[in-house]
Amino acid sequence: MVPQVKDTEALLDCARKEQLWEKLVMQLNKDFLYANIHIDIDTTVSPGKLGRILHETVFLLMRDRFNDYLNLLYIIDVPETEVKNIQALDTVEISGEVSFLILKREWQKVWFKNRT
Repeated sequence: MVPQVKDTEALLDCARKEQLWEKLVMQLNKDFLYANIHIDIDTTVSPGKLGRILHETVFLLMRDRFNDYLNLLYIIDVPETEVKNIQALDTVEISGEVSFLILKREWQKVWFKNRT
């Protein structure tokens, strides 16, 4: 069963402990590229910086390229019900929550691929 995490920091810490950090970053790069969004995150990036890059990217997509944002969520396969359940009121908070959902889904993909 995929380790359950409650926030971005715990998720990134879990990825490091399970020695799947590089694979998680590579999965993010791959899915963003499929969505035609170029972020090119280096696998040596710190967890804090990764969180900030992802949050900023999602925020800008929501604000300036909403169709690309929706396409990204579709490609990554973020559950629509989880996005609809976000209780935040402004775009900065919402983009932070969506960033976590993206990381959580990518973490699930990486974790499952490495367990089979």
